[in-house]
Amino acid sequence: MWLFGLNGASGFSSSSTAEQVTQGIDATGLTAIVTGASSGIGAETTRVLAMRGVHVVMAVRNVKSGAEVKDSILKEIPQAKIDVMELDLGSMASVRKFAAEYNSTGYPLNILINNAGVMAPPFMLSQDNIELQFATNHLGHFLLTNLLIQNLKDTAQASHKEGRIVNVSSMGHRFTYREGIRFDKINDKDSYTAILAYGQSKLANILHANELARHFKEEGSEITANSLHPGAINTNLLRHQNLVEGIVNWIGKYFIKNIPQGAATTCYVALHPQVKGITGEYFADSNIAAPTSQAKDAELAKKLWDFSLNLTKPQ
Repeated sequence: MWLFGLNGASGFSSSSTAEQVTQGIDATGLTAIVTGASSGIGAETTRVLAMRGVHVVMAVRNVKSGAEVKDSILKEIPQAKIDVMELDLGSMASVRKFAAEYNSTGYPLNILINNAGVMAPPFMLSQDNIELQFATNHLGHFLLTNLLIQNLKDTAQASHKEGRIVNVSSMGHRFTYREGIRFDKINDKDSYTAILAYGQSKLANILHANELARHFKEEGSEITANSLHPGAINTNLLRHQNLVEGIVNWIGKYFIKNIPQGAATTCYVALHPQVKGITGEYFADSNIAAPTSQAKDAELAKKLWDFSLNLTKPQ
């Protein structure tokens, strides 16, 4: 990973903001979905994409909060094109409802940003009785992506513009269970460790993007799939971690990114021409970076894909 403030091969660094990495880009005519768009990185990603001309659909659990973010962006950027739609990634029924409603709007889809997440809560199950972090951070996005994939393919073909899927992971993927993904212990409460379960879900984000990239290459689809680490950021993801939040507030001014810096890599991977044709990569600080060996394990990625397909099958 690049040192804070030091420019990498892209010409950008950890201190670059989302506005800076997209400066001069005209993305008018593109349509994007951003999950978890009502706060933090998701809200800033929405704002900057809208600023660059993208029609952004905010996929949010709390529609009221989403509408407030939309209103604040419209005050700054009156020409912004933004819609708010309800999506709870912890509920497969909600994911299916969102995808059906989105596809029925007739909107194209150029960019899918799988951004939403929960971090290190106490052990709890999703509405589908799956450990909450794995369910929300990975499985909900896996199902959402599969339900929107045909729209992405159709849009890429009709527009002759590359489609992009962006999975917001984390360097937290380095801190997972020894086996990486505990396929046989996803719901094991007794051995649950909140931060390792978070790492497991973030590892899954990278493996998911890599397997998508492999599929698209095999099919010859004009769609790329990449993952990224946004940086250490003090957002409401930390709401379950009082001690961590305290440390962040104490030493954060020395190395913690602010929200505009935190959203930079997402916006870079979603919009920048430098990323055209690049797929199956992991980014940090708006540059290609190196994830763990587990994150590059093609067999693990395939196993996770099959496992996730099985869990998301309609009952």
